[in-house]
Amino acid sequence: MKALLIGEYRQGKLLDTTYELKAFADRLGADSVMLLVGSDSELPKYDGKLYLADAAKYGEYNPDQHKQLVLQAVEKENPDCIVFVHSSYGWDLAPRVAVALKAGQVSEIVALNEGAYEVNACNAKLRRTVTPKSGRCVLTIQAGAFTPSGEPQGTPQPERLELSGTASAIEFVGYEAAEQKGVDLSKAEVIVSAGRGVGKKDNVPVIAALASALGGELGASRPVVDAGWVDHSHQVGTTGQTVSPKLYVACGISGAIQHLAGMKKADFIVAINKDKDAPIGEIADVLVVADVMQFVPAFTAKCAR
Repeated sequence: MKALLIGEYRQGKLLDTTYELKAFADRLGADSVMLLVGSDSELPKYDGKLYLADAAKYGEYNPDQHKQLVLQAVEKENPDCIVFVHSSYGWDLAPRVAVALKAGQVSEIVALNEGAYEVNACNAKLRRTVTPKSGRCVLTIQAGAFTPSGEPQGTPQPERLELSGTASAIEFVGYEAAEQKGVDLSKAEVIVSAGRGVGKKDNVPVIAALASALGGELGASRPVVDAGWVDHSHQVGTTGQTVSPKLYVACGISGAIQHLAGMKKADFIVAINKDKDAPIGEIADVLVVADVMQFVPAFTAKCAR
């Protein structure tokens, strides 16, 4: 099996999620080649062939031209699957490529199951396993679901890609930052987050008190926000904010992939959960196995002294 991996380049930098594509291909047992619309100054650490197109010429994103570049690489390599990260870049470009190739598409893959693809269903409360019927398929993987096992290494073998013909009617202008509403967790050095394990909305102030005692901000997982216990501006995860504090305290958070993707870059992670086998324990520096509503008030009292 061969996979064509579509790297991402934004504001002059190679995105780290590009390496998750390689981790996915490795777990799939596929040989891989990569395509990047980027720059010679920001090449991925990757042992293999790299099709490189100039972002200065084709824009950091241009759906018409980037689709044609992908199709050109597909023609050269004849891959079994074309893999994108499930980002604004990937979820816009992947279906365009799938239609052009008349190939099946599987979006936001979170795991592999004996060669088939697991995706979330019912607002991530369930998972289903799918297998494309087409011989070739287009895939997008959820950011954070396939993390590399170590530091990326390697030197690519670049091969230039150029498009012939007329220029695109679309011009890439730049990025416009979304208006920031509520708390900006991306700048917080300490975040204490509430998960479904806190039990009910009335218990959220207990978690907020610990955040205050530690001089930090209150965060939350998606189920807590969906339940209306905490405003969306406090949500951490792929559908919330991506954070990298010095200290992250997860209270009653099991560790869904979407949440881990938003906070895995924290310098030090403390997880408080009554389930010793909760997935968040795999990335936590310290796992406290206890009832959140018994442990947190006692911990807060110690911190307040």
